Amino acid sequence: ALLIAWAASRGRPMPKGGMAWLAIVVFGLVDGTIFQGCLSEGLERTSAGLGSVIIDSQPLTVAVLASIFFGEKLKPAGIFGLFLGVVGLLLLELPKEALVGLAAGDTQGALAMVTASVPSNGDGGLWDNGEWWMLCAAQSMAVGTVMVRWVCKYVDPVMATGWHMALGGLPLLAYSLSTEPEVYQNLGSLGPMEIGGLLYTSLLGSALAYGAFFYFASKGSLTKLSSLTFLTPMFAAFFGYLLLGETLDEVQLGGAAVTVVGIYLVNTRASEGTGAASSD
Repeated sequence: ALLIAWAASRGRPMPKGGMAWLAIVVFGLVDGTIFQGCLSEGLERTSAGLGSVIIDSQPLTVAVLASIFFGEKLKPAGIFGLFLGVVGLLLLELPKEALVGLAAGDTQGALAMVTASVPSNGDGGLWDNGEWWMLCAAQSMAVGTVMVRWVCKYVDPVMATGWHMALGGLPLLAYSLSTEPEVYQNLGSLGPMEIGGLLYTSLLGSALAYGAFFYFASKGSLTKLSSLTFLTPMFAAFFGYLLLGETLDEVQLGGAAVTVVGIYLVNTRASEGTGAASSD
């Protein structure tokens, strides 16, 4: 709501017409309801490291979809850069023991090490699998990123971001009210730290971050922009060091360096413009 109000105060046009509202509703369903819902379910069932690797690997899907729908192409160096980004995520987020297992070819053992601290719920079916929820979240985020080009044919990108967050959040709010009423019964007991955390998440982590992301997604290369999400765990580690005294070992530092190289390759050395593609 605040993002919508800010956009209106800056003279950005409100959505008009059936196609504009249809685009917003579909955008909100994919990138609001499905993405945020799957992410929330996945975070409850997946270790932080493995969950981060899965969700932040969505630039791979964006690259494929952007190539199919918009003719964005990557040279081999760009494809290699995406690969390096995923490798960097693995080095940053997974325990060293799990990395050793992966290097030795013991994928099952490595996964067991990663998920050992995650409580098991239910009968172990597909919809009780945290990795599946995180994969669904990553793919819906990727589809939402690519959709923004279509949405912005009918709606201002900042307005579209605000409205899709508001409308996409309504089903999640209804679900939350029906399944976790105790959360709302305890709202009055929240302290300054909890309220500050909610405000930071809502204003900076959601409204500002989403508004900027989708604004730039409507203007430039989707593959290049989405590759910047590889930086998420690096910023998390940096602020963990500043605020919580956390440190990185040599493997994680190497992962950060590999990630930066991958992003550099995708953004500066690897693109073939759509114009070149169309002229062939």
